[in-house]
Amino acid sequence: MGDLHRVAFGVLVRDGRALLCHRHPERRVYPDVWDLPGGHIEDGESPEETVRRELLEELGVRVTAMTRLETAVDVPNAETHAFVVTDWEGEVSNLAPDEHDELRWVSPPSLGEMTLAVPEIEALVAEALAARP
Repeated sequence: MGDLHRVAFGVLVRDGRALLCHRHPERRVYPDVWDLPGGHIEDGESPEETVRRELLEELGVRVTAMTRLETAVDVPNAETHAFVVTDWEGEVSNLAPDEHDELRWVSPPSLGEMTLAVPEIEALVAEALAARP
């Protein structure tokens, strides 16, 4: 068993759609798939702090309100934390093109046509949209 990876990510919701990031095809882990923005929890950091830091670094938005999502994500050797981001400041832009080569606001029906990093993304988006349509 390898090291436990602790990750946290946020579901930004706007007008009944959620923001997904396409992972660059040259990424070592989960290349060329659609994922939620977020990243690894650093030592001494809470999952909420990770979401705030990662979304500021990757998307240029300052998270001002979030709520934990209940949907569990089953990834081997990983502890995951997901949040619906209910309020933020700034306009979403791709500040990490080496990590993500595209950002897209997606409605739930189109998720079925996308290659997702983990299947639970559909349930997370549905839960996030229910929390903040």
